[in-house]
Amino acid sequence: MAGALTRREPFADLGELRTRFDRMVDQLARPDRSWVPAVDIVRDDGRLVLRTDVPGIKPDEVKIEVEDGILTVPGEHEASGEEKNANYVRRERSYGSFSRSLALPAGVDASAIKATTKDGVVEVTIPLPAEASKEKVTITPTAS
Repeated sequence: MAGALTRREPFADLGELRTRFDRMVDQLARPDRSWVPAVDIVRDDGRLVLRTDVPGIKPDEVKIEVEDGILTVPGEHEASGEEKNANYVRRERSYGSFSRSLALPAGVDASAIKATTKDGVVEVTIPLPAEASKEKVTITPTAS
């Protein structure tokens, strides 16, 4: 069959351009930090579960802290020394220090928070305090 039609996609490459532009703006906005790991927070059976990706970081290099009701997950991902003078064709992996913080709900017992790591993911389990009673109470004033 002669002359098959091919659909023209004039904006097909704009998605890649947008990704590169977003990455550039993100790096310019935070020059002191070259990357920030993604965080998922799930409410599960009376607790919050925070999961964050920290690939290539050893468990003892992540120090989770709680101070004034704020949980902070800091760490640092360092580039290996032998790659510093490499002639990269493309380099997208980020290195440097990071810190993610989360305001904890009132009444959380910081000493009950637990953390584990597996396959480059840190999972922090935060037991939530029991909710206060939500029953309606009527108070009738008495004459004095």
